[in-house]
Amino acid sequence: MNKLDKQYTDLLQDILDNGVSKSDRTGTGTISIFGRQIRHKMSDGFPLLTTKKMPFKTIVTELLWFLKGDTNIKFLVDNGCHIWNGDAYKNYCKQIPEYSKQFTMSKEEYIDKIKTNNEFAKKWGELGPIYGKQWRSWKGKVSKYRDSIDKKGIEFGYNKIDQIANLINDLKTNPDSRRLMVNAWNVGELDSMVLPPCHYSFQVYTRELIIEERVRWAYDRKLIDYVTMVESSELDKLNVPTRAISLMWNQRSVDTFLGLPFNIASYGLLLEIIAKAVNMVPDELIGNLGDVHLYSNHVEQAKEQIGQPIFEESPTLYPNGPMNEGIKKQIMVGRTRQPYPLPTLNINTEFWPYEGGECGVGPLDAVKVFESFKNENFCKCLLEEDIQLGNYQSHPPIKAPLSN
Repeated sequence: MNKLDKQYTDLLQDILDNGVSKSDRTGTGTISIFGRQIRHKMSDGFPLLTTKKMPFKTIVTELLWFLKGDTNIKFLVDNGCHIWNGDAYKNYCKQIPEYSKQFTMSKEEYIDKIKTNNEFAKKWGELGPIYGKQWRSWKGKVSKYRDSIDKKGIEFGYNKIDQIANLINDLKTNPDSRRLMVNAWNVGELDSMVLPPCHYSFQVYTRELIIEERVRWAYDRKLIDYVTMVESSELDKLNVPTRAISLMWNQRSVDTFLGLPFNIASYGLLLEIIAKAVNMVPDELIGNLGDVHLYSNHVEQAKEQIGQPIFEESPTLYPNGPMNEGIKKQIMVGRTRQPYPLPTLNINTEFWPYEGGECGVGPLDAVKVFESFKNENFCKCLLEEDIQLGNYQSHPPIKAPLSN
C-alpha cells in the first residue's frame, strides 16, 4: 500500500498552509516550516514517488558517487547525472582570477569540457570535502608528521576514517550497538565545501526477527513451499536473515519539491544495499527534517503534484422526507494525481564478493562489498545492470528550476 505519496503531498500542503516567508542564500525566497518527519515501511514497496515521475538512474548515480568516496563531478557527468552541475560551475566561476573573468566559459561549455578533458575535470570538477569524502575518508587525528609533504604534494599525517567500512564492520560484529552512525557534518571542513551537507548524518538500527518473520521471508522468496513452523537451524542453512535493519537520516535543509523525493529514494536504496550486504531485512526508513521549505518558484508545481480535488455527488439525503427532496452533497473522492502502487527493487548480487570466494555461493563478504564501491567499474556495473526498478508507474514529471 502506498502511504508514502500521501505523506509527501500532505507535507507540501502543510508548507502551503502553515509556512512563513524566509529569505535564503540563493536569493529565490522560500515558504518554510520547521521540524517534520517521514516514515516508510520498506515492505510496502521501494520509496520512489509516483505522483510525479522520478529519474531513478540519476538517484542511483549520485548514491554510488557518495559510496565511491568521490567529490569530483566527472563520474556524475559521464553517467548523465546533472544535479551538481550548477554548484560545480558556480564554484569554478568563483575560483577564476579576476583578470580572466572575461574569458570564463559558459555553463554548457564548462560541463562539456569536464566530460571531454580529464585534466580540466581533475582541476576544476572538484567540489571540496563533501559527502563522499566524509563518508569514506574523514580526516582524523593529526600525527607528529603533520607537516610532511611527499613529492606529489600530498600531505601526510592524518588518519583517514572510513565511516562506511566501520559501520559495516560494526553491523557484523555488534549489531545492537547504538553507535551505528555516519556523519557528514565535519565542522572543520565546512568552509572548504561548495555546499555544506543538507542531509548531514544517518543512523541504522537492527532488531532480531521472530521465527514467524523468518518463515514468511523464506516463503515469499520460494525458499520453502509452506508457511508452517520451521526449525531455526533449517532456516540458517538457507541463509535466511536473522535480523531486520532500519535507517534514519537527519536533514537540516529540505528543498521539498526537488530535493526531498531524491533524498527519500536515495536513503531507501542505501538501506537496501546495506541490508543485502549484511544479510538483513530492510525494515523502516525514517527522515528527520529541519527547515522544510518550498522555493517561491516551486509553489505552483507543488499544487500541481498535490492535485485538484475530485468530487462526486452523494445519494439524496433523507429521500423520504419532502423537505429534503433532491438535496445532494458533494464528497471528495480523490485527487487528479492519485498515487500508484510503489515499485519494487531488485539488486543482483551475483558478482559481489562472497566470503567463500565463489560468486553467488554462501554469505556476502560485506566489508569487501563496500570496499568494491570505491572501484568505478564496480559502480558502473551496478548502475547499468545490477540495480533494477520494477513495476514503476507514475504520473508525468513536473519541471521546476533548481536554485544554486
